[in-house]
Amino acid sequence: MAQPMLFSPVSIRGLTFRNRIVVSPMCQYRAVEGRVQDWHLAHHSRFALGGVGAALVEATGVTRDGRISPGCTGIWEDDQIPGYRRIAETYRAQGVASGIQLSHAGRKASTARPWDGGAPLAAQGNEPAWETVGPSALPAQEGWPPPKVLETEEIEEIVEAFRAAATRALEAGFDFLEIHGAHGYLLHSFFSPLSNRRTDEFGGDRERRMRLPVMVAEAIRSAWPAERPLFYRASVIDGVDGGITVEDTAALACALKGAGVDAIDCSSGGLLGSVSLTNKLPPPGFQVPLAEAVRRGADVPTVAVGMLTEPWQAEEVLQNRQADFIAIAREFIADPNWAYRAARELGLEDPHGILPFSYAFYLRRRAELQRA
Repeated sequence: MAQPMLFSPVSIRGLTFRNRIVVSPMCQYRAVEGRVQDWHLAHHSRFALGGVGAALVEATGVTRDGRISPGCTGIWEDDQIPGYRRIAETYRAQGVASGIQLSHAGRKASTARPWDGGAPLAAQGNEPAWETVGPSALPAQEGWPPPKVLETEEIEEIVEAFRAAATRALEAGFDFLEIHGAHGYLLHSFFSPLSNRRTDEFGGDRERRMRLPVMVAEAIRSAWPAERPLFYRASVIDGVDGGITVEDTAALACALKGAGVDAIDCSSGGLLGSVSLTNKLPPPGFQVPLAEAVRRGADVPTVAVGMLTEPWQAEEVLQNRQADFIAIAREFIADPNWAYRAARELGLEDPHGILPFSYAFYLRRRAELQRA
């Protein structure tokens, strides 16, 4: 076959991604006071050697209280930068574009790690709860504490925290950024009419509900170099009656594009529960139609995610112009060399060449001997 689209380079602003394969952000819940540990470097090193085009560091709190759990990474202090610099340098040495996902968990913050149940933390204990915040005093789930309603000045402080986090990400050496506006976290909760019942300039109609995400994008773009891309992860639909629709997210994507966002990472759901702790395995590629709809509705590059485990699936999405990038998470945990498998299965002329030279040399030689 001709050169697979999965392995074709793509340029956004001043950055060229060597292929369309992206390692999705994957929360590890192994940080200490927001600081990355040796585990995080080992985690990312597996992917840096596997031939991917880009990789994103997990949802990283722009404030201490913006973390999902006590084990989540943070970038609210300068002394947290060196750990991220090690990760960015590891990727850069292998020709992989690295990014970090900036996040504020909002009313879904202050929770236990998934393997501890993911429920709200208790007021007392080794890891005590902290106050959560949101657009309205509506809990994320039944039985959870209602968040504190953010005042205008507090909203402006959070916007500034996103901007400051972007400057630290730049100092750490990341090539691109992603704003986390999905899965029920703060920006998503402001955009969804199910969680935002405000009547001020941040609530009501769609334009006012999208104001905070746009403000954050503008603030980050003001601090982030013009030649470096900015992505935005969105829950394209809430999947609940009365929630966000594809048309809503297409409108948001248009506004974000005007604020300097270059691509939309298209996920879904999460407003009223956990995305990862589900009891039903979704079908392969279940979110691809969302990426296609946003791509067409807003004329913006998109990232397709969601159970895209087979190389032919990923290639088909790109060939059909449903998305511009393919992001993979758990399948990379199972197989950090997924990109190499894809290169072989899709008939890339020299599949070994996507790997580091010292790996490619021996694998190429083995293949030659097998053919002899």
